[in-house]
Amino acid sequence: MKTATDGWGSGLLGVIIFSGSLPATRIAVSGFSPIFLTSARAVIAALLGGALLFTLRQPKPSRDDLFSLLIIALGVVVGFPLLTAIALQYITSAHSMVFIGLLPLSTAVFGVLRGGERPKPLFWLFSVLGSATVVGFALNSGAEVSLVGDLLMVAAIVVCGLGYAEGAALSRRLGGWQVISWALVLSLPAMVVIGLFRLPESWAGIAGNAWAGLAYVSVFSMLIGFIFWYRGLALGGIAAVGQLQLLQPFFGLLLAAGLLHEKVSPLMVFTTLAIVLCVAGARKFAR
Repeated sequence: MKTATDGWGSGLLGVIIFSGSLPATRIAVSGFSPIFLTSARAVIAALLGGALLFTLRQPKPSRDDLFSLLIIALGVVVGFPLLTAIALQYITSAHSMVFIGLLPLSTAVFGVLRGGERPKPLFWLFSVLGSATVVGFALNSGAEVSLVGDLLMVAAIVVCGLGYAEGAALSRRLGGWQVISWALVLSLPAMVVIGLFRLPESWAGIAGNAWAGLAYVSVFSMLIGFIFWYRGLALGGIAAVGQLQLLQPFFGLLLAAGLLHEKVSPLMVFTTLAIVLCVAGARKFAR
């Protein structure tokens, strides 16, 4: 019981940190291209993670772990950051936040496929209800909908769910912060090359808030958040703790309204509350 409680507490801290990711990305892409932003945040986080690994003398992962680390890197180091950065050029961060309601279902599916978990049938009912609510919102948002932006967000959710589940499974052996750090180090050479080719033409016109956004997604979204999140998934179960992601839109909408002064419609609030309610039923039948 204590292990499960620790897992939920750690997972909640990760969700709170991740809630600032999309608003911070929205701010950062005002000064940086999506590709440079993706590479820069990965490089900064990789240097910090690599320093931790070296300082604390962590053993290198085995050859059998490299494939899992590659999946994690492609999912959460490259795929999700890049796809969301591009999507946020077409949609607001408030609109994109609602798609995070799809993450628990995506994570749970890959938790079964890659993590060997077997939730009860009613778990899937509540997960699908939450996801259907999100899709219904996207289809009924009128002029706010961008087909390109919405499709990019769906793709981002798929690769992120895979990266979460794979990372959680590997964290049971290597530890949460070690997994994300090794995944970042593995992606470092490619991210450095990409970043050098996509350097901004001029640094002078980049506003301070864009730099602040880059700093947040590099340190918190790309590293610190994963330390708590992977630990939570590993201790409390991928499918069960993954349902906490339904709270992320709730926090994210507040940040989008407070920091970016974006309009939060009644429909957004209703949708967020509906998917949050689904977490109670899904959590009950997760195991």
